[in-house]
Amino acid sequence: MSTENVVLMKMAREALKDKWGIAIGTFVVYTLIIVAIQVSTEFFPFAGLIGLIISGPMALGLTIFSINISRNQDARLEQIFEGFNNFGTSLGAYLLMFLFILLWSLLLIIPGIIAALSYSMTFYILADDNSIGAMDAINKSKKMMYGYKWKYFCLGLRFLGWALLCILTLGIGFLWLSPYVQVSVAKFYEDIKENQITT
Repeated sequence: MSTENVVLMKMAREALKDKWGIAIGTFVVYTLIIVAIQVSTEFFPFAGLIGLIISGPMALGLTIFSINISRNQDARLEQIFEGFNNFGTSLGAYLLMFLFILLWSLLLIIPGIIAALSYSMTFYILADDNSIGAMDAINKSKKMMYGYKWKYFCLGLRFLGWALLCILTLGIGFLWLSPYVQVSVAKFYEDIKENQITT
C-alpha cells in the first residue's frame, strides 16, 4: 500500500532538516544557469539551442541531487552536472518526453497532462540506473505510474497554495519551496518503486 502524500511531504522535510543550506544554494545555482541561458537567447539566438541541449542533463543532475537528499546520502552542488556523464541518454529522454507530450497535447490538453504524469519518473529511473536507455526509462516510468497518476497530481496540488504564498514574498519563498517539491517527488518515487517491488 502506498504512503499518503502528506506523509511523503513530512519525510521530505525531515530529509531536508539539516540540508536546507546546500539545497537552497544548489537550486539557486541551477536556476541561475537556466535563467542565464534563457536571457541570452534575446541577444544570441543560438543560446536557445544550447538551452535545449543541456536541459536533459541538467534535469538529470538535479534529480540525482534530490534523490541523494531524499536518501540521506551525500548531496553536493556539483551533482547537478552529473547528468552530463550520461549526456546522450538524458538528452534523448528529454527530447522524447517533450515530443510525446506535445503530440498528446495536440489532441487535447487532458491527454497531454496524462502523458506528462506518465513520464514523470523518467529522470528518477535514469538517476537510479545509468545503463538504461531513454525509451526504456520512459516506458518504465509509464508502467511505474500506472495507478499512481492521480496521486502524483494531488501531490502537486498540495504545493499550489505554497506557490501562491511564495509569489506574495516576491518569489523569495521559492528558495525553500523548490527543494521541498523536488525531494517530495523523490520520496514519491521511492515509495511507488518500493511498492512495486513488494507487490
